[in-house]
Amino acid sequence: MNNENTTNPFDDERHQFTVLRNSSGQYSLWPEFAAQPAGWQVQHGPAPRSECVEFIERHWLAINPFAASA
Repeated sequence: MNNENTTNPFDDERHQFTVLRNSSGQYSLWPEFAAQPAGWQVQHGPAPRSECVEFIERHWLAINPFAASA
């Protein structure tokens, strides 16, 4: 199997994405077509991947998993 043309769906700019947030205040970039995991709430989107990444960068100020929730 040739993987040179295989794209990870989380990196594929052709898809729309949502920004999810869990109860610990952690954010996740999530493809719109994938089922939303339990315990995560939509915070933004669906939107282009670049817009969702910008949203996460503006809102997730404490990326350290051991930091207190914002």
